[in-house]
Amino acid sequence: MIDRLEKEVDMLERHLQVLKMVIENEPIGIVKMSNETGYPHHKVRYSLRVLEEENLIEPSSQGAIKTERTAEFVDELDDKLDDIIDKLDGMKIEDVAEIEG
Repeated sequence: MIDRLEKEVDMLERHLQVLKMVIENEPIGIVKMSNETGYPHHKVRYSLRVLEEENLIEPSSQGAIKTERTAEFVDELDDKLDDIIDKLDGMKIEDVAEIEG
């Protein structure tokens, strides 16, 4: 049950790392991103495709570049992550005296 969530969080972390690289180094290509992050080319390519589908980046002849929507997404990201963290914190099962089985 938790394994799927961990995998999704890992994938989101990779997508956001790729997005950050585009923002800081645009235009940037798959090979450079793969070399700098250590992620295999196919994982970088997948992250770029996801980001493109979300209109956060777009391809150019020199590599990936950000879009008009990127700044808005980044501005909202911290608040969304904080909301998710709060929700996850609320799911913790703490201070259970004894779990009977």
